[in-house]
Amino acid sequence: MWNWCFKPLKDCFDGEDDDVLQWDMDLKRHATGDYSMAVIQANSLLEDQGQVYATPSATYVGVYDGHGGPEASRFISNHLFRYIQGFARELGGLSEEVLRKALDAIEEEFLRMVKRSWLAQPQMASVGSCCLTAAISNGVLFVANLGDSRAVLGRRVMADGGVSNSVVAERISTDHNVGVEEVRKEVEALHPDDSHIVVYTRGVWRIKGIIQVSRSIGDIYLKKPEMNRDPLFLQYGCPVPLRRAVMSAEPSLLTRQLRPEDLFLIFASDGLWEQISDEEAVDIVVKNPRSGIAKRLAKAALNEAAKKREMKYEEIKRIEKGTRRHYHDDITVIVLYLDHSQGTPSGRVTDRDRDNSNCTTTPVDIFSLNSDQAEDSPSASPSVPIRSF
Repeated sequence: MWNWCFKPLKDCFDGEDDDVLQWDMDLKRHATGDYSMAVIQANSLLEDQGQVYATPSATYVGVYDGHGGPEASRFISNHLFRYIQGFARELGGLSEEVLRKALDAIEEEFLRMVKRSWLAQPQMASVGSCCLTAAISNGVLFVANLGDSRAVLGRRVMADGGVSNSVVAERISTDHNVGVEEVRKEVEALHPDDSHIVVYTRGVWRIKGIIQVSRSIGDIYLKKPEMNRDPLFLQYGCPVPLRRAVMSAEPSLLTRQLRPEDLFLIFASDGLWEQISDEEAVDIVVKNPRSGIAKRLAKAALNEAAKKREMKYEEIKRIEKGTRRHYHDDITVIVLYLDHSQGTPSGRVTDRDRDNSNCTTTPVDIFSLNSDQAEDSPSASPSVPIRSF
């Protein structure tokens, strides 16, 4: 359907950026401005995935924070934008309903994949991913979210009689994490007959003592009780007695007409938001140059993670993958600047769009990419093979 490409890896082995678990893209154009991306890997296998697809008509953004393994986040990255485009054609343009249908299709397709691989890989039923996606077309922003990745808008405050220099943070997605009291009460209200539906364990609130997020793609064993009880699955995990599903794939949705005072959007996995607040993130974007801004946010989160352990940034970035997960989560950040309004009302991709589009998808695994890069040449920047849908 489209050609997908990775931004060639920059020199990650010189100066202060010699973190073999970091990938970033300084700046690239989209229909209404520039965008920047960065990822820092903490897990043995990178479970975060992120992507931006930019055409003259529309811009599409995705941040997918996997858990239990990388399979669900990679699956979403491979298929979600294709579903969004297909439903946009079918329904006459972008809308909340388009995003809802696309996420429903992803959930159903992932379930089918789990069922197909059941005999060989029953543990796939325990893999899931948060999913934050957004689309901008004709000056309208559509956001859909499952889980606790987050979208934050940097908005200039309009003062009486003129424009103020003050920029505030406005959260435009809903966190589905039972650490939030409102979400916890929502889950408890859905399960009045289960006094242990949410349990405080290992320092946080968790559904059935297992998972913090209440909505996701995947996590089939917490949505399909019959799979949870299957003897084949029980060989790979502890039994969780369920009467019915304790998680859902119902997204929170938002539509917003973008205004001149809306300056930029920050999309990030909870690896960022666990370390810095919405306001701190917006402040960093406001006070620093555009080029490399996503990397600056990711490094700020890493600095905070280091401080909590009374360490220095230089020390924490030398910790190897897997072990580093004890200090911070995978971190994915996308910053999208909003400079002017362009695009068509439909948000549908035309032949002209395909000829003038660009796509950046984060690497499947940063450590492997950087290691291969270092073996070839410490300053080389090879292109990753292009894949077509």
